[in-house]
Amino acid sequence: MHVPDGFIDAPVSVATGAVAAAAVAVSLRGARRELDEQAAPLAGLVAAFIFAVQMLNFPVAAGTSGHLLGGALAAILVGPYTGVLCVSVVLLMQGVLFADGGLTALGVNITDMAVVTTVVAYGVFRAILKLAPNRRRTVTVASFAAALVSVPAAAMAFTGLYALGGTADVAIGKVLTAMVGVHVLIGIGEAAITALTVGAVMAVRPDLVHGARDVAARRLELRTGAPVRTPAPASPDGSAASGGSAAPGGSA
Repeated sequence: MHVPDGFIDAPVSVATGAVAAAAVAVSLRGARRELDEQAAPLAGLVAAFIFAVQMLNFPVAAGTSGHLLGGALAAILVGPYTGVLCVSVVLLMQGVLFADGGLTALGVNITDMAVVTTVVAYGVFRAILKLAPNRRRTVTVASFAAALVSVPAAAMAFTGLYALGGTADVAIGKVLTAMVGVHVLIGIGEAAITALTVGAVMAVRPDLVHGARDVAARRLELRTGAPVRTPAPASPDGSAASGGSAAPGGSA
């Protein structure tokens, strides 16, 4: 899905560049709330994993290619803001080091593959968790559905950008059929990988799954039962203070 230089005209490229810059700026602020001592190393691992899987490209049409995106996995594991940053950094490095996606089309690629995938995936993931029972199995199912929806959504977003500023002599109907058709299949593979990865992390360290921390907290509360009450502090005469207030004027 990496868009090469010149595939989208200058006005649309500039507009998407502005959208991408704004999204990255907002994500930098939002990531401060998502990243902690546990999540920061995980974000690096997620970015490395996305970098690896995005190097596996499948030709689609007119110079474009399809591949696993990783936005859903990033959003669920480290949060949507950090997920946008992870995918954006990967796209920048791929464009600079491997010419995988044009530098003038970097705004198009970030908007499509970083912003659309993470926002759509995280929205679907959280919606399912709110509607379905809060169980680990639900988290796995929600991860599968989020990844499955996010990949064709990115393909449709690209088709919309191509309709606005595409320069290739390919009919919009052919682009839509090729992009969505191929990415539905890719989405199934990405959904399986995302669900397996999130499920494995949930089984070992559920606290590391940003999108399901509330589920992990509820499960921990159910396991521990009622909260433990701290003993009342002792009074100056050495006896334990009672929970109620003493009545004034009591007889000795």
